[in-house]
Amino acid sequence: MVVFEDRRDAGSRLVEELGFLKGQDVVVLGLPRGGVPVAAVVAAALDAPLDVIVVRKLGVPFQPELAMGAIGEGGVSVVDARMVRRARVTDEELDAVEARERAVLDGRVERLRRGRPRTDLRGRVAVVVDDGIATGSTARVACLVARRLGAERVVIAVPVAPPDTLAHLPEADEVVCVSAPAHFRAVGAHYDDFSPTSDDDVVDLLQQADRRSRVARAARATDCDVDEDVAIPAGSVTIEGHLRLPERATAVVVFAHGSGSSRHSPRNRYVADILHGAGLGTLLLDLLTPEEEGDRTKVFDIPLLAGRLESASGWLALRPDTASCTVGYFGASTGAGAALWAAAEPDARVAAVVSRGGRPDLAAPRLADVRVPTLLIVGGADDVVLGLNRRARAALGGGSSELAVVPAATHLFEEPGTLAQAAQLARDWFVRHLAHDPAGVTHRAVRRGADGSRAD
Repeated sequence: MVVFEDRRDAGSRLVEELGFLKGQDVVVLGLPRGGVPVAAVVAAALDAPLDVIVVRKLGVPFQPELAMGAIGEGGVSVVDARMVRRARVTDEELDAVEARERAVLDGRVERLRRGRPRTDLRGRVAVVVDDGIATGSTARVACLVARRLGAERVVIAVPVAPPDTLAHLPEADEVVCVSAPAHFRAVGAHYDDFSPTSDDDVVDLLQQADRRSRVARAARATDCDVDEDVAIPAGSVTIEGHLRLPERATAVVVFAHGSGSSRHSPRNRYVADILHGAGLGTLLLDLLTPEEEGDRTKVFDIPLLAGRLESASGWLALRPDTASCTVGYFGASTGAGAALWAAAEPDARVAAVVSRGGRPDLAAPRLADVRVPTLLIVGGADDVVLGLNRRARAALGGGSSELAVVPAATHLFEEPGTLAQAAQLARDWFVRHLAHDPAGVTHRAVRRGADGSRAD
């Protein structure tokens, strides 16, 4: 039987099982109070933000220990309708219990956060951490709350838990556990030191993590060799862009925006941030001048847009800090057609293309000449564009290509978590095909079986 020295030791042991999350957009959520010291170690190791996830059980009025639901921050409420019916709880009684517990929850959040805002979970991986679980009820509710707050993926991570509980945690996408002893006792029995954690302890850990995050952000900012607006000659005009290069950049992704979009597009800037996290440089580019943007014929002039992309690639090849970089194209909407048109040129300076919600069909006359690895990302609810992408993929030339469908996403990937999924697909494709040393590590989640052994 594994016995941990204390919660810090438990966190260190848990980190060893969570390496597959390194580099992902993770938020670590400690369950107050005892889960927070464990979560603090995990967050530091993953270089991730640390926050708490506070939940409150909604007890049946005449039997409070019997749960009929739970609440969390952001107005999240999870109600077990079957239990409410069985206990014959009226709507008024349910509202009264929720109002009472909401006041308790809000008070506790205020004590722990001291005015700091809740960390945004939208589109991110939420790692729910406790010092151990017995029945798993609190962890399960925390997963539901994290999901309702926008988390794209939810991972439960604990040092110790009974095997039967681990086998019944459907609210989590993955479950990571260091020890699952067949003869599980109370969580505290698996620690030498299981001293209580106070609210003040939790506040101190959150403040320390906040300071660490600020220092890390400042360090990352200084690691950026270039972060500047640029002007690029393109024939008779000059087009504008924003170039961001990490220290010792080896690859740059050029963004070809769609109609009505620009280098200031929040969606493309979000994707660019994900690529930066993987060590890739980015050039967010306006393919049209401000005077041209109102001309719809130019918006759909794919050869013109492709020529501007080629000018940008040539400009990168002349800069000392990017001359040796491999180049990728990320295209959205009409920009995807331009990216593929440019990639079809025999002397194209591009090593990979990604299209997000793109119109590759606009490059139909040139698709057969595309030889570079191409990823087409489409929303599962974007029916018309999905059909166009399927036909375009069939027409692509001899390079490797894939079609990735993001479930339930519409054309602009506005649904919670869908843009994050598209960004991660793009990141992985570019890292795979632009890196000078493409031999990467395939990360897998670690799920513990009923006997505590790995089940990868």
